[in-house]
Order: sequence, then structure tokens, then C-alpha cells
Amino acid sequence: MTVFLKRAYEQPETSDGFRVLVDRLWPRGVSKDAARIDLWPKDIAPSTALRKWFGHDPSKWEEFRERYFLELDRNPGAIEQLADQLDREAVTLVYGAKDKEHNGAVVLREYLEKHVRHDRRLRRSRP
Repeated sequence: MTVFLKRAYEQPETSDGFRVLVDRLWPRGVSKDAARIDLWPKDIAPSTALRKWFGHDPSKWEEFRERYFLELDRNPGAIEQLADQLDREAVTLVYGAKDKEHNGAVVLREYLEKHVRHDRRLRRSRP
């Protein structure tokens, strides 16, 4: 399972694999052709209320992570869609935030790495 992160303002590359925009809003000033997005599941992004509450304030980071994890727990369909794609190829989570360390894509990657690996192992071990 390979999950990359990339800002929407960075040049797409073939090594990105399947590109997924993980924001509810389209990044300002980026054309759809230039972004080369393969999937835009808006329901996997942090809710509007959570995004506005966080406001990219690093002092709220830990609580944002916890709240976003809870939202992701309640959205297994969107997670499963990404997990299926990860079984086939590398996935790049594309985001618009300026802060490369404190954004929803970072949390989503962490969630996928923890939960999808574990869930897939459980499924394979069942008769």
C-alpha cells in the first residue's frame, strides 16, 4: 500500500499513480486539466464544520486529528473505495492547504495506513 501526499499546486507526475482530491472545495486557481484528478470523493474530506473550526491552526491539530478520525470511522464506504484503489496501485492524496504538516490529507493517510492494513489482514485471515 503506497500513499503519497501532494499539494494541488505541484506538478502532477506519472509516479503519482491514482490522484485523489481530498478537499471539499476545489483548489483556487488550479484548472481541472492541470490537476489531473482521477477521483474527487468530497464526502471523505473533513466536514465543513470541522474544517472551519480547525482553520489550519496548528494549536488545534491533535483535536482536529481525533475529530476527523471519528468522521472517517462513520464513512466506511469512502474508505473502502480508496482501499480498493490502493490494492491496485499507488494513490496520491491531493490537497490545497499551504501547511504540509497540518492538513486533512496527512490525517487521511495516517487513517488509511492504520485501518486499511489492519482491516485487510483481518479479511484475509477469515475462512
